[in-house]
Amino acid sequence: MTTVKAYAAKQPKGPFEPFEYELGDIAPDEVDIAVESCGICHSDLSMLDDEWGMAQYPLVPGHEVIGKVSSVGDHVTHVAVGDRVGLGWHAGYCMICDQCMGGDHNLCPDAQATIAGRHGGFADTVRAKGASVVKIPEGLEPAEAGPLLCGGIAVFNPLMQLDLKPTASVGVIGIGGLGHLALKFANAWGCHVTALTSDSKRDEALQMGAHDTVNSRDADAIAAAAGRFDLVISTVNVQMDWNAILATLKPRGVLHMPGAVTEPLGINVLPHMMFNQLSLSSSPVGPPVVIRKMLDFAARHKVAPVNEHFPMSKVNDAFEHLRSGKARYRIVLDRD
Repeated sequence: MTTVKAYAAKQPKGPFEPFEYELGDIAPDEVDIAVESCGICHSDLSMLDDEWGMAQYPLVPGHEVIGKVSSVGDHVTHVAVGDRVGLGWHAGYCMICDQCMGGDHNLCPDAQATIAGRHGGFADTVRAKGASVVKIPEGLEPAEAGPLLCGGIAVFNPLMQLDLKPTASVGVIGIGGLGHLALKFANAWGCHVTALTSDSKRDEALQMGAHDTVNSRDADAIAAAAGRFDLVISTVNVQMDWNAILATLKPRGVLHMPGAVTEPLGINVLPHMMFNQLSLSSSPVGPPVVIRKMLDFAARHKVAPVNEHFPMSKVNDAFEHLRSGKARYRIVLDRD
């Protein structure tokens, strides 16, 4: 038996308090990770507030985990004790459905979320199925890499799934936790990158990989971008004039939405979608093989999130900072 020391909320929107629980014997296909750091994703806040109706309390969030393997089951061969690894949104997959067998583990209907029905990485130890655990390559700074495992893969996955060409023109809506990484990845991919953001973030967007910007609050500026983009990645969770955004796409262009907008979009098929053969898509994080490729790509091209750090014991302060909207742009908790 292993006693895990963690931080848990006992009710929706409640404060985090020290919390201990026991891990039983490790299964043959499982890995235990001694947590070094863990990013805070907006999904952790959504789970804390039970916005999706799937949280269970006491809740230990944390699904952007970096740490070293402390124990492995007998059937795990791709990582060993002492390896530095990462764990993202998924802590396990069924491994037998068509999606898993086809390499689309993130679409597995029985995928196990790291922080839904189990305890996550705001702790000294976290356990997951081996298939969900990936090595951190040389060239990535481990203390900064955590947000790549959810925020990073959320915007990298569509670049691969949509077979994006390096000659493409890409627009990114929202320059926050997801958006700033989308700028960096699309730029490193070779694309011409435009940030659709407020004028107040123009300089930051240019520093993080945008070649130019469009004021997302100016309807005339958006209208002037008609027919400009092969792909628009929307990272926001608020309503916009999506028909106006669709009009910025070239024929056969795609509006891809990793940002979780919960209200109906109000999209018209005519005229833009039908006459220009446009597509609307979305995707959940990415499968392990794409996470590995993303981490290698990030190491090769020096793509790293912009992070603010808090000691894990100050988790309540970190969440208050996130709620305030002042985070620039991701928050990482470091084990005290």
